[in-house]
Amino acid sequence: MTLITGHRGARNLWPENSLTGFRNAIMLGVDAIEFDVHLTRSGELVVIHDATLERTAEGSGPVQDLSVEARKGILLKGTDEVIPTLGEVLEVLAPRGIDLHVEIKIDEAGTSYPDIAARVAAELSRFGVGERSYLTSFDTSVLEDCRLHAPDVSRLVSVNAAWAEKQGGLAAFIDHVDGLVEIVAVHHELMEAEWDLIRGRLPLERLCVWTLNDEPGIRHWLERGIGSLTSDSPDLALKLRAGIAA
Repeated sequence: MTLITGHRGARNLWPENSLTGFRNAIMLGVDAIEFDVHLTRSGELVVIHDATLERTAEGSGPVQDLSVEARKGILLKGTDEVIPTLGEVLEVLAPRGIDLHVEIKIDEAGTSYPDIAARVAAELSRFGVGERSYLTSFDTSVLEDCRLHAPDVSRLVSVNAAWAEKQGGLAAFIDHVDGLVEIVAVHHELMEAEWDLIRGRLPLERLCVWTLNDEPGIRHWLERGIGSLTSDSPDLALKLRAGIAA
């Protein structure tokens, strides 16, 4: 059975990476929740997708420049909630027993945050969720750091066509990450275009397709038996999965 992951909670239904979105996505019955983590210079691990504030928060500038006090005063757009810390998100998600896909982000200059992998792993350990978490990234150097600092936490790598090209082609990329990660998450357009190549190298259970939000696309990959599927509309994906299983 294909596992359904709510992308940034369920960003087509509720504000992305918000505590409300996470709580509501859990109630839908998703198998996993995906969210994003940055590190501020003040030492906080904060859950927000972009390296800058403008798109999703009532603020501007780099996320890493946020002081603790400033973060507590900036609301997520469309909510009365501030940008949550990783600890606050894990307080919501840890008791629910679902898998967590924790994407480790880079800063606005494209640079990795120092020691972020170790810091994130420590928080996962503190909440007792390491065994059902995946540390995720596009950047294999970030994932190698995750393996170094958190060898017992599973890893997931993401790739789209542009990123695969930068890595010397999809075949070379898959060969490089095969021993580094448990799951390879492929953008749906690249997955379709290179399906034979991908399936020649990886079993279905190690494949995740992202990000699918329309009925034909979701149904197509559910019927193919893909290992997992990430969606901004996990309610639709769960409904279609139930219909196929019936």
